[in-house]
Amino acid sequence: MEIRRAVREDLEGINNLLCQVLELHHKGRPDLFYGGVKKYSDEELYAILEDDTRPVFVAVEGKKVLGYAFLIHQQIQNSHILTDVRTLYLDDLCVDESARGMGIGKKLYEFVVDFAKKEGFYNLTLNVWSCNPGALRFYEKCGMVPQKVYMETIL
Repeated sequence: MEIRRAVREDLEGINNLLCQVLELHHKGRPDLFYGGVKKYSDEELYAILEDDTRPVFVAVEGKKVLGYAFLIHQQIQNSHILTDVRTLYLDDLCVDESARGMGIGKKLYEFVVDFAKKEGFYNLTLNVWSCNPGALRFYEKCGMVPQKVYMETIL
């Protein structure tokens, strides 16, 4: 297995994984997530793949995409209350349902951490939906801790 920057030829595999994540979220929160739709158009994905501030890494075996990590560079500047740190936001990490339990997610996560360190980011952040307790357990096993808790009241 190899982890590398995603390219256009990875689009089909990436789209497959994006659908898996979306269906998981739709099942957990159908009040918020549509089912059976694409998160990004192909044109939007192509633009993301070319954007150095939004790198996407894929875990591949041969030509098969086994997992991905979507990242976003973030920095708040000139705030009156927050320091000017560079954050790498992990927007999405997914391993194909057929390849889970093989350590691919952990390897992707570790690759992202190494990338963030090499690029001089202060921290790595992400959000986990409460309807996805498996993801929460995974990130806790990777050593992540809550930074803040986002709460809601449905009216």
